[in-house]
Amino acid sequence: MKVLGCTGGIGSGKSYVANIFGKMGIPLYDSDYRAKFLYDSDRQLRSQMIALLGEGIVKDGIIQRGVIASMIFNDKNLLTEVEALVHPAVMRDFCKWKESLKNESNYCNAPFVIMESAILLEKPAVRACAHKVLTVSAPLELRIERVMARDNVTRKQVLERMSAQWSDNERAENADFIIFADGKRALLPQIRSVYDAMGML
Repeated sequence: MKVLGCTGGIGSGKSYVANIFGKMGIPLYDSDYRAKFLYDSDRQLRSQMIALLGEGIVKDGIIQRGVIASMIFNDKNLLTEVEALVHPAVMRDFCKWKESLKNESNYCNAPFVIMESAILLEKPAVRACAHKVLTVSAPLELRIERVMARDNVTRKQVLERMSAQWSDNERAENADFIIFADGKRALLPQIRSVYDAMGML
């Protein structure tokens, strides 16, 4: 089954666009959401994370993602080690999910599936799963406004998050499709164009 990778910077509208595809009958895999779930549901990942970071990341039998975040925030080497565990776990889960669709009558004939991931283009192991890549783009100030309103954070905090991600230009240069979620151009015609192009692969 063909895979469309859907990516975009924080506040770009990628989740909104991905959900529209979902309403059109396209199976959607949200890698960020699944990664959080896998910390406790994937026994291999759980054991690896505890071995790497210690028993202190577990409270009442549940891995504390906030504790992990604080540990890796200013430690790039540790972040790399954590990603080396999490990304393969997500890929394993994605492959199982995609295989399971063959037994679901609502989705078995879908022309493609979507993997939504903020880091899809930045991580070769994740990029390798997608036949084509769609990036969702929006003006910087609009993205900042969206995230401030959504997460109740300051402009400075939003810019700090953005600084850790690729720019829209970098994503555009490495994507097959671009959808502009700028509030000016209609989304549905853009989405339909990508849908049709994927259906012809």
